Amino acid sequence: MDAMLGHPSSGERLGPLIRMLREAKGWTEDDLAKALIDDSGRKTMTRTEVWRWEVEYEGRTAGPLWLPHLANVLDIPVTRLQAAKAASKAARRIGHLTTVTPAEVLASLVPPDDPFSPLATHTGRRVGKDDAEALLRRVHGLRLADDVLAGGDLVETCVRELRRTINLYNGTCHTEKVGKRLLTAVAEMAQLAGWVATDTGGAVNPEPLFRLGASAARQAQDGALTAHLLGSWGYWQANTGNPHRGVELVRTAEAAAGSDVPLVAKSLTAARLAWVNALAGDDRSALRHIGDAMQQIHDADPEEANDKLWLYWVDIPEQEVMQARVATQLHRPLRAVPLLRRVLDNYDPTHVREYSLYLSWLVTALLDANEIEEAAVQATRMFEMTASVPSSRASERGQVVLTALRHHRQALEVEEVLMHWDATPS
Repeated sequence: MDAMLGHPSSGERLGPLIRMLREAKGWTEDDLAKALIDDSGRKTMTRTEVWRWEVEYEGRTAGPLWLPHLANVLDIPVTRLQAAKAASKAARRIGHLTTVTPAEVLASLVPPDDPFSPLATHTGRRVGKDDAEALLRRVHGLRLADDVLAGGDLVETCVRELRRTINLYNGTCHTEKVGKRLLTAVAEMAQLAGWVATDTGGAVNPEPLFRLGASAARQAQDGALTAHLLGSWGYWQANTGNPHRGVELVRTAEAAAGSDVPLVAKSLTAARLAWVNALAGDDRSALRHIGDAMQQIHDADPEEANDKLWLYWVDIPEQEVMQARVATQLHRPLRAVPLLRRVLDNYDPTHVREYSLYLSWLVTALLDANEIEEAAVQATRMFEMTASVPSSRASERGQVVLTALRHHRQALEVEEVLMHWDATPS
């Protein structure tokens, strides 16, 4: 293969090298992900991760765990991959990061068999199972894009795609079974549009999107998805100053799910119940529900929810973050700080929005623990990351952190942070 691809060049970077080797084999990103799963025995690899490696999105490259498996499946010496990784790291240090636009993210993550273009529908056209499944893949592609794009970059696309999905359901002929799958796509797209809308600082109201999605999920007779819509709605309500309405909606979600749902879905609802109860001041209920959520996620069968792609992100580390957030909200820093440190030690900082949000919780927990100097250090990291992403959630958390820091401005380290990042006069 080296003869065909040429000799390694000085400064050869890892992302372009992986892409060149993959394309030389005639593989898609999904093909490489599957080959890595087979070689490593780890089921966590996805085509999205391969894409991030190849474009070195925000500096992300394949870690040392994956280099031997890449060498195996791409038929290349691991030393060449290691040298390329070092070149990528050096390029990052001097600021030569690959710039990927939101449009390029969308074009890459929407499935290749379903190009990101307007759906061609005609009134009365019959659609079948394959059409419905292609639409669900399209929704999941947008969902993966939300991992790397903030709400301001994605909301317009999501709302437009929701309209097209509704038009496809209303304007075509289909069997009852296919109709349910189309309604599922409407519900999933509405949930995503609503969730993205919560990250736009009020530019788009998520409430009618969550309401519409919950109605579609009920018509599709999908209890777990109905619970996801109602739970998302309640979570947003609680976070925007209506915690008791949030509790009401998430309790309704728990009832709507029924008993025959994956443990992963139950864990998600329980974690949301913990959070909204914490915001509502019900400490006992919050602790009980977060305990349930952690037990359920540990007991869950990873294969149980394979048919529900919208649950792809719910795993033990994510639930540990919620556990730490609940502990922080309840002013239990001795519990929250070790959890957040462990999560952040293993979390990829190129997921800028999520990483900065988790840092914000660590800062407030450290302040509660009277660890003022470390809180100032972590706050600086958080503000530097928040400045690079157009996310209203990250900005709002930044304001919470600033408010907390102002109570400690007598500390020199905190005063320096406030001088740099606080626009409010002292």
